[in-house]
Formats: sequence, C-alpha cells, structure tokens
Amino acid sequence: MARYHSHMLNILEYGAATDQPDLLIVHGLYGSGRNWGAVAKRLAQGRRVISVDQRNHGQSPWHASHSYEDMAADLAEVITAQGAPMDVLGHSMGGKAAMVLALQNPDLVNRLIVADIAPVAYEHDQSQHIQSMRAVDLTQVNKRSDAMAQLAKTVDDTTLQSFFTQSLDLKEQRWRLNLDALEANMPKILSFPEVSGEFARPTLFLSGANSDYVLPQHRPTIRAHFPKARFAKITGAGHWLHAEKPREFITSVAAWLDHAPVS
Repeated sequence: MARYHSHMLNILEYGAATDQPDLLIVHGLYGSGRNWGAVAKRLAQGRRVISVDQRNHGQSPWHASHSYEDMAADLAEVITAQGAPMDVLGHSMGGKAAMVLALQNPDLVNRLIVADIAPVAYEHDQSQHIQSMRAVDLTQVNKRSDAMAQLAKTVDDTTLQSFFTQSLDLKEQRWRLNLDALEANMPKILSFPEVSGEFARPTLFLSGANSDYVLPQHRPTIRAHFPKARFAKITGAGHWLHAEKPREFITSVAAWLDHAPVS
C-alpha cells in the first residue's frame, strides 16, 4: 500500500494494475479512505484499488467549501493523475460526489457503483454527530476506547461510536475532520445539486435492505440521470452496508465488476 501527499486528496493504494480498470473508492460523511481498507484489500485481488480521503476528512486538505461540485472536481483530479478512466464506488456522501463526477465528467468514469444513496435531497440531519464529537474532551483521551466511552453519552449506536473514533488523531488529540466546515455545509451535504445530463454507462445502485435511503419513488430520478441503472439489495444491512455485511458487500461488488461490460 502506497501513500501520496500533495495538494490533491490523500490516496491509499492497494494491489497492482491488471487488465481490469482501476477502482476508486469514495467514503461517506465522517469517514476516511482507511475505513475502507478491508474492502479495498479484498477487491484489490483482481485490480488496483485507490481509496481517497475526501476534502475535510482524513489526511486530505481542509477547505471552507464542501459542495458536491468541489468534491467531484477533487475526484476528477485524482483520476486524471492516474491517466485513465476508473471504475468508481461511492458510499453515501461519497456516492453523491461520484454521481456528480460521472454526470459532469463521464469520460473519467468507466462504471459506477453507488452504495446506499440516491441523487436526491434528504431530511436525515447529521449535525448532531458533530455536537457529539465536539463534546469529547480530547485531553482525557489516550486510546480510542476512551473517546468511545465519552461518545456513548450521546451516541447510542456502538457501530457509529467506533466509526467516528477512527477519525481521531490520538497523538495530536484532534479530530481528522473539519467539523466547522462540515457543519456550515450540512445543507449542501444533505441536498443534491442541479446537475443536468446523463451517465450512459453501467451503474449499480447497491443498497442495504433495511435502509430507507434508496426508495422506489427515487427510481424515476435515478433512471433519468443513469439510464443503465441496476438495483440490488444486501439482506440484513442498513445504511452502513459495507461495515455491517462486508463479505456480502465485497461479493456483490466483485461479481458486478466481473460481469458489467467495460466500455
């Protein structure tokens, strides 16, 4: 695994290039490329995989702006630097960024996988998690479990406690998340920009069967932008499908990549 630093997004690289297109993995809100390490390693058995930290997350640069147009431009820069179109897999906020990328720069995206999100605005406000993270007294945190214990006061879900603390820099006693920018841009993060055009290549909308993020009423909007959309669900999984059912998630993604035509 190689790591690069520049003004570009921080990149984690897994596996070696094959005759299959490289795969770009784009994490969701409060996540990082590292969260996807287990999935990336497994998918890298047949192709090279690049997992990014999005702006204001992980080791990537911080910006005041956090729009989907900006996130898509960040991804376009990464793919352009690789010199060839890539398959792109995005979850949640990362799925929206990947959709905007595919609609604005279709030449950079070979095939698209959108994990548990639709190109629509949502009511699920995520700002309460920012308050929970801000409430952690980092001077009292020496290991991740210390932070999890503090988060437990306001965050019931142990999966989320563990997930958030993966973005803690224990040595520097700080969050690797630009909480101010994410809070200020939350209305943009929850919405979806007015993007015209369509992405005419194979697209898989892979959702958790227990999640309500991709609903039947979203399909006309999805098909208008992504005419080759296919839909699949992972049984027993909610919105964090890759974390809740990693084996099923990896199998579904790998099977689709092995069969969907490469243009």
